[in-house]
Amino acid sequence: INNGSQDEASGLYKIEVNVARGRGVKILNMPAPQPFKESVKYAEQNLYSKTQALVGDRNPTEHEFSIQLRSFSAAKSGAGTGMATLIAMSTALLEKNIKGGMVVVGQLNLGGSLDLIYDAINIAETAVEKGATTLLIPLNARKQLNDLSDDMITKINIQYYIDLKDCLIKALV
Repeated sequence: INNGSQDEASGLYKIEVNVARGRGVKILNMPAPQPFKESVKYAEQNLYSKTQALVGDRNPTEHEFSIQLRSFSAAKSGAGTGMATLIAMSTALLEKNIKGGMVVVGQLNLGGSLDLIYDAINIAETAVEKGATTLLIPLNARKQLNDLSDDMITKINIQYYIDLKDCLIKALV
């Protein structure tokens, strides 16, 4: 789920990644939405700069990542999907799966820090609406989620992460 913005409500996406020998990243969506391209660029740079912490001795620069974005809502831009893209790229390289029913939230910047989450309650409600069972969200959203209704809290397992590696570990099966 992206964080939403003034121009677009938060939306649910599926990000699929295949990895093969080669170099670089290829976005299969044509035309690729500019905000999604930006999220992919941030994910790629963070994977390269934090290789050891995320994927150990596997070298992402020796692989080509083919990425496809699929929207499950009215939102189509793919904005704010940097963390989910990074997790998808990392797990593809590690040949591991993420937990089923999991939604990963968070937008990265080039330095690896996470943007603030502005409407965490809406994000949690959207995740439940779309059938998610687990919400993996940055710790900076914790105080907002204290106001989530009791009914919603019983419908989703909320897990917080503090950095890229913590998010990856919590996402893995």
